[in-house]
Amino acid sequence: MTFPIETVRGDFPALALTDGRRRRIYLDNPAGTQVPRAVADAVARCLLETNANLGGFFRTTLAAGDVVDAAHDAMADFLGASSAEEIIIGANMTTLTYHMSRTLGRGWNPSDEIIVTRMDHEGNVSPWLQLAEDRGLTVHFLPFDTVSWQVEEDALSALLSERTRLVALNYASNLTGSINRVKALTARAKAVGAIVYVDAVQFAPHGLVDVQDLGCDFLACSAYKFFGPHLGILWGRRALIDTLVPYKLRCSSNALPERFELGTPQIELMAGLSAAIGYFEALGARAGADGSRRDRIAAAFAASIAYENRLAARLIEGLSAIGGLTIHGITDPARIGARVPTVSFTVEGVAPDEIVRALADENIFVWSGHNYAWEIVHQLGIAADRGVVRIGIAHYNTAAEIEETIESVTRIVGMLREHRG
Repeated sequence: MTFPIETVRGDFPALALTDGRRRRIYLDNPAGTQVPRAVADAVARCLLETNANLGGFFRTTLAAGDVVDAAHDAMADFLGASSAEEIIIGANMTTLTYHMSRTLGRGWNPSDEIIVTRMDHEGNVSPWLQLAEDRGLTVHFLPFDTVSWQVEEDALSALLSERTRLVALNYASNLTGSINRVKALTARAKAVGAIVYVDAVQFAPHGLVDVQDLGCDFLACSAYKFFGPHLGILWGRRALIDTLVPYKLRCSSNALPERFELGTPQIELMAGLSAAIGYFEALGARAGADGSRRDRIAAAFAASIAYENRLAARLIEGLSAIGGLTIHGITDPARIGARVPTVSFTVEGVAPDEIVRALADENIFVWSGHNYAWEIVHQLGIAADRGVVRIGIAHYNTAAEIEETIESVTRIVGMLREHRG
């Protein structure tokens, strides 16, 4: 099918905003996407029509409960969970990971080991490092391969032992864009009885997650990275989370998932979360799917992945033509399916923030810095205080925007070099 880019863009009001008649190009998407009007409308409607706390008998509290239940149901379908009771919704991925790390670590001892990768966002590293410090655990760092740009199964196996309690993996890198073979890595970890905790924050906007197929125990993602509000979501395998005793208030519910969702929920944001999943459903219907909600979500990703990959391939091709520019990640067009459309680069002799500032002056929105990919920049020998230029494509970006961005980066790099003499 031809991807309906104009219809898609019409769903996102922010894309029509201008500054002094100058268009905006949103390529800051790995840090957070724009939202469809339906998401903003759902948040507003919840605040105006169903604004109450949970647990009462009157109309607004009952309606608020329906909003909360609907969000859990929607995320269960989005992630392929077996039950909405496996879905834990909280402030953000990092907060949820800190909470779960403390819950999991209650019974771990100094003889136990955990493995973290050098490819992960710091939100899936620091919580485990600090738990290890608190409990006296041994930490092993798993590097990624700088040829494949992925974490290799044999490298993981070399670190595993009968003492390994947890392996923390990421699905896709927020700097290199590389997608890991999570199912294969999980199988290696499960062979020694380890718990597998997956950060899918960067993958979830660009690919269909199937937690049952992956075989992992936990998987975290962030709604604001896939066109929703600022929420984090953690899926946990029912057989495991049923056995866990979380840190919680004595008088709060012991039911699932409530015992892991601390305090009053962000009910209006949950309304927006359901609307974000509804957006995927609608996109899937446009792509011709007419089955279950899960079927429509899958069709939406099939259409958007094919479209995004074309844009990413062109961006990589255009940037690769700039002398002295190094892309840190997969550049082989034949392997475009092994990455998400997040492209990071450095330019010899030019600071990343200089390029990003100049792009901002042209209303092209991208990021510089380490972007919390702390271990990646250190493994690659990139100065953490400089980092990279990061360009992140979403399915609402256009081929014309990519061409304009390539032209701007080429011109800006040349200008900065000329000024340096």
